[in-house]
Amino acid sequence: MEPEIYNKLHAEGYISDSSLEKIRQKHLHQLFSVHWELKTLLYLGVMLLSGGLGILVYKNIDTIGHQAILAFIALVCIGCFAYCFKHKHPFSWGKVKSPNTGFDYILLLGSISMVTFVGYLQFQYQVFGLNYGMATFIPMLALFFIAYYFDHLGILSMAIASLALWMGVSVTPKKLLAYGTFNNKEIIFTYVLFGAMLLVAAYLTQRFDIKKHFKFSYHHYGVHVAFISLLAGYFEYYDSPYYILWMAVIFALAVYVYRDAYKEKSFYFILLTILYSYFASCCLMFRVMYFMANSTGGAELLFLGFILSAIGLIFLIININKKLKAA
Repeated sequence: MEPEIYNKLHAEGYISDSSLEKIRQKHLHQLFSVHWELKTLLYLGVMLLSGGLGILVYKNIDTIGHQAILAFIALVCIGCFAYCFKHKHPFSWGKVKSPNTGFDYILLLGSISMVTFVGYLQFQYQVFGLNYGMATFIPMLALFFIAYYFDHLGILSMAIASLALWMGVSVTPKKLLAYGTFNNKEIIFTYVLFGAMLLVAAYLTQRFDIKKHFKFSYHHYGVHVAFISLLAGYFEYYDSPYYILWMAVIFALAVYVYRDAYKEKSFYFILLTILYSYFASCCLMFRVMYFMANSTGGAELLFLGFILSAIGLIFLIININKKLKAA
């Protein structure tokens, strides 16, 4: 309510002088929310605790012993999950709120301990032998179950990363760019499959109302991985007639993601679609202009085209942002 309304109510005798003064003091000294600051500190606390324990174990491995370390990790894991199972709210396919502030962080610590325990077993005792896929497949299934059962977005991201690891890929596009593995067809097709799986999961999550708020996580990773893998496929088949098929799939994906993002009023995914589509369009434009480079003015025309298209891209993004705000 606006302060003028309080003044009007006071003038009509509905609010006393002391009540009006209290309201004015409240407006002058409004509380400042530290919700996200506290959540950030709690997440950092879990990460630092896990990292600190790892360093402690690494420096004292000879005196502590592997069995003692495994027992300690198992106790932490069991304790965390015992607390979470005891205090959790009833399961629902909709969104479920955490019972208290520390619940999510205790669950996160238990999940990290579980993954660490399985990895330690495999590294030290090779319980799965040379079948390293099982060492990642079992934690992946456990993380997906925990994410859905306890409704935890952070653990869902861990589960998606575990799925990527199980498929033999890295979920971070930056690493793909850094390692320069674009020339490996097996990796490219694996990325295409992985991205398609995540996009399908995002669609089904919303279509059947199964933890609908999980859609963003699936869609976020799926869009990045799918676009980058398709662009990698285009460069891999650059000198082949099949390059046009890769570009066709890229633009088809762009249309799908753009329509979905516009429907959901998500400027973030619209921006991603425009940027990836612009990069793909520049690749095609460069391909066409390359054959004209030897002619008079060919190179100048190419640079002019990039400059004009970049300016047009900026105005397009601004215009779309205004339309979304107006809607």
